[in-house]
Amino acid sequence: MPSINHTKPKTWWRWRPLQIAMIVLALGLPLLLTAWIGGSDAWQRVRQFPLGLLLLMLFLACLCWNLNAARLRLMLGGRAGPLGQRGALGIELASKFALCATPGGSGGPATLLVLLAQRGLPPSKGSAVFLIDQGCDMLFFLSMLGGLVILSLVSDVNWPHQALVQSALAGLVVCATLVSLLVYQLPRLLRAKRFRLTWLSRYRRRRLARGVLGFRQALKVTLSLPRTTLVAMLLLTTAHWLMRYSLLYLAVLGVGGDIDWVWTFLTQMLAMAASQLSFLPGGAGAAEVGVGSLLLPLMAAEQAAAAVLIWRLISYHLYLAAGAPFFLSYGFRLFKGIPSTGGYAPETKKEHP
Repeated sequence: MPSINHTKPKTWWRWRPLQIAMIVLALGLPLLLTAWIGGSDAWQRVRQFPLGLLLLMLFLACLCWNLNAARLRLMLGGRAGPLGQRGALGIELASKFALCATPGGSGGPATLLVLLAQRGLPPSKGSAVFLIDQGCDMLFFLSMLGGLVILSLVSDVNWPHQALVQSALAGLVVCATLVSLLVYQLPRLLRAKRFRLTWLSRYRRRRLARGVLGFRQALKVTLSLPRTTLVAMLLLTTAHWLMRYSLLYLAVLGVGGDIDWVWTFLTQMLAMAASQLSFLPGGAGAAEVGVGSLLLPLMAAEQAAAAVLIWRLISYHLYLAAGAPFFLSYGFRLFKGIPSTGGYAPETKKEHP
């Protein structure tokens, strides 16, 4: 049976003191900001948060994980061996843990590629799956951003910092469009003379070319899936983000706030975009300050602080807590050389002498 360990275990994940300190700071920062902004009244709001709403938020978070796992199964289409909902959920949670535990979420894609490689899917093809995943997300957010921009221009909305919000929305639409065009034109750019990468050796250029060709082939295979499958992927993406971005709205309701769902959705989009500038895992600090600053004009300080804390506990800390066991389990299997494919190994052509 051929080996399916495509990565070096020792280089997959190494805990360093700086990383541990950054995660501890990211975990504790929401508590510090809550005490600083809302004081003791904010903690009182947290203690009085309705249990029913909290359970609903937990249910939505778990449902979001399962929706993403189902979407992963559709995108793979059997190319990574037999993958049930439980196995896909494990990959989803382990990847989300790495995403939340690293600055800029850089560990998420790397973990996903490693876990797919353990199931026999090469990194070039795994990166195509990741690109499709990001493309579905980008299509959803482009649609929502376009709708919000049109809404802000044609209707008499009363948003705080309206001019700033409209400018930010327009900027996000432009950035997302440019990224989409760059991905679409990538093959043509790589064929241009100025992008020949002559500073690389011939071996490395050939290796890169093989990787790009494998990536394009996997992308074509994914996009050639039945139309019903592609529509199902988009529907799962839409349902996931609508529920995920409803968590802040439920948190606001639980602390006694009265804000439109559209504003909480917009608040999270802008704040999470700003959180990419944070050097802490999960965008800690920037996410809390961004959401809090957009909620404060419409809520009391203690209400906003309590809502932000509960929202982060469900949308960030819960992801870490739920994903850590899966991440450690997969890491242990990787270090011990135990396949995580349930006995599956990719087929290889037999060479005859």
